[in-house]
Amino acid sequence: MPEVKGKMVVCRRAPGSRIQLGETVKNNGGAAMLIINGELDGYTTLAEAHLLPASHLNYVNGSSIEKYVNASKEPVASITFKGTILGVSPSPTVSFFSSRGPNSISPGILKPDVVGPGVNILAAWPFEVGPSPNNSGTVFFNMISGTSMSTPHLSGTAALIKSVHPDWSPAAIKSAIMTTSDIVGNDGKPITDELHQPATFFATGTGHVNPTKAADPGLLYDLNVDDYIGYLCGLGYADAQVEIVTHRRVTCDTVKKIKDVELNYPAIVITAAASFDSITVNRTVTYISSGKTVFKLKVDKLSGVSAKVSPETLEFSLENEKKTYSVSLTWQSNNVNDAEGNLWWVSDMHSVRIPIVIRA
Repeated sequence: MPEVKGKMVVCRRAPGSRIQLGETVKNNGGAAMLIINGELDGYTTLAEAHLLPASHLNYVNGSSIEKYVNASKEPVASITFKGTILGVSPSPTVSFFSSRGPNSISPGILKPDVVGPGVNILAAWPFEVGPSPNNSGTVFFNMISGTSMSTPHLSGTAALIKSVHPDWSPAAIKSAIMTTSDIVGNDGKPITDELHQPATFFATGTGHVNPTKAADPGLLYDLNVDDYIGYLCGLGYADAQVEIVTHRRVTCDTVKKIKDVELNYPAIVITAAASFDSITVNRTVTYISSGKTVFKLKVDKLSGVSAKVSPETLEFSLENEKKTYSVSLTWQSNNVNDAEGNLWWVSDMHSVRIPIVIRA
């Protein structure tokens, strides 16, 4: 490929390894590489240990580069490193490769549950990565993106909460993470997706993890083993299949079955169906502090949906005290277009939030 020798090569981002793409450019004499996003990739760019000078451009900037190259007889370009830039906005945003809901197996359970840092994470690495700058020695760090980076952030948050609250169940820890997550970015606006459009709950879950708040959530939505057994039996699994999970004898015919939307889970997800246009579900919260506290209700407006919550205040005075409330939702199936909102319980010290979604 003599036409690329000594030149900067513009490449469209494609499935597979960008490192190998750069290796191909380098092996054919290319001097540098620009990777530009396709339209659906949007603003998500990846910092990677390339084998030659390279820069990854978002779709908007990449399109401008393409137009310039195509309109110029002798296009010129350079890559200049200006150091690490902090405070980039908007942040966080959901990447194009982040898995989206809804939950195909159990639609009443919100997926994703929550999102965490997972793009361009500086991480220690067990072997040399990329070319050593100025031949100054081996580099044992890498910039990694994906589930392998977001998972440690979330599991680390869970471990921190467990160290503070060793008696909490996994469901309680998950509730704490979900109900305290952030729904706005560093610009004070709702978290956006890879196209810088407001992200839906099927992209963010309840929001972006906030470890500091999660250690003191105010209220918990807890679950026990019997709840999970009732839920698994309600999904239609056979006794033997449920026992693989429970490691105990289960007879689903004698178990009170729990539908996914009825599970005491910190989200309410309903699929609007022609067969019904209203539903009432219950949720139980556990107070984790002591001393008298009053939580007052706040519900975001859901387009085309009427929401009634009873009671509208929750009063607590004892640690681990439980209160149950009901949520009645009414809508017209032909007048709902993926309505989203939040239900809040707010006290002087805490704001405990769960999302409500009515799927069209």
